Amino acid sequence: MTLLNLLASRSSRMKASEIRELLKLLDQPDIISFAGGIPDPSLFPAEAIGEAYQAVLGGAEAGTALQYQVSEGFLPLRKWLAGYMGKLGIECDEANIFISSGSQQALDYLGKLFLSPGDTALVTWPTYLGALQAFNAYEPRYDRLNTADGNMTPEAYRAAANGGKVKFAYLVPDFANPTGNTLDAAQRRAVLDLAGELDIAVIEDAAYRALRYDGEAVPPILALDCARSGGIDNARTLYCGSFSKILSPGMRVGWVCAPRHVVEKLVLMKQASDLHSPSINQMVMHRVAEAIFDGQVDRLIGAYRKRRDALLGALEAEMPDGISWSRPDGGMFVWLTLPEGADATELLARSVKEARVAFVPGNAFYADGTGRNTLRMSFTLANDRAVNEGVPRLAKLLRG
Repeated sequence: MTLLNLLASRSSRMKASEIRELLKLLDQPDIISFAGGIPDPSLFPAEAIGEAYQAVLGGAEAGTALQYQVSEGFLPLRKWLAGYMGKLGIECDEANIFISSGSQQALDYLGKLFLSPGDTALVTWPTYLGALQAFNAYEPRYDRLNTADGNMTPEAYRAAANGGKVKFAYLVPDFANPTGNTLDAAQRRAVLDLAGELDIAVIEDAAYRALRYDGEAVPPILALDCARSGGIDNARTLYCGSFSKILSPGMRVGWVCAPRHVVEKLVLMKQASDLHSPSINQMVMHRVAEAIFDGQVDRLIGAYRKRRDALLGALEAEMPDGISWSRPDGGMFVWLTLPEGADATELLARSVKEARVAFVPGNAFYADGTGRNTLRMSFTLANDRAVNEGVPRLAKLLRG
């Protein structure tokens, strides 16, 4: 007997993350890995976090920290986040903030909230793999959101939906995972224009926004939306934020900033799922964010900018002709494009075996599985050895 015959049809769309599998390579000490898009643990504010846990558990707040919490999230943290969003040009209050167990849970909830089987989600080509995993369970179809050089007309999108409805556009506008690309203000307004014509939501994944190394910050899509719609409760954009890239991914604290009527639905979903994110983690995150958030951002920018520059310099010096790559102004990733006909998945197998260098094949980030001649490299863990030894090894393999 097997229970596999009893599984819901949606389970066939659930696939392992190639990135999660590649993270296992980090346990092999001789592998030089550019694969995992994860922060450097040596830069975690461990002392501040430890002190905050001690303060919470050692004082009058201990009972609250170990007790059930409201599903919306810890009120002081939500108030702090409302103030943070205000600095980004988004006027809101705590009623517009929902605390999730990492931004990945937020993406899952938004997929569940908007998608019925056969509905269309507009995503960039390529896009964040975790978003595809989150949305896949709700059986959508995907269409290409081309933010660089124009989109299909709204009529063409509706026709391509093949009887279903287009529900939302999902994108990472700042230092995108996987490409590292950033949308300028005109491109963000164009996304809003398209969303307005289609009458759909926009999911703005802002996981990397704070990690800007060069240039001027571009207003969030939600800020532009609020300015044209008359305020957050009239907006169609849902902003997904996370503390994972700045303070700690292991604490699993993310948030959604959205119109109140959307937050109310997310709260109902949270009540039916895990009731609330861990109280103690939210309380500690509030203390730490209030005390050191800006300083921690500056610390990360100083470290990661040097690593990005080192990786870009090594690629420039070592890579053979016919290979191009992105030059991100921030974030964690550089995106390489190999010659037509190359297969990065086959290259990875050879690279791990022969060069002991890992990266992520690009086809994992395409909703249709194309992009086989692309790959992603992360520089956040790229120390001098990784860059000085890993890039030449990979370049030698590519030269054949």
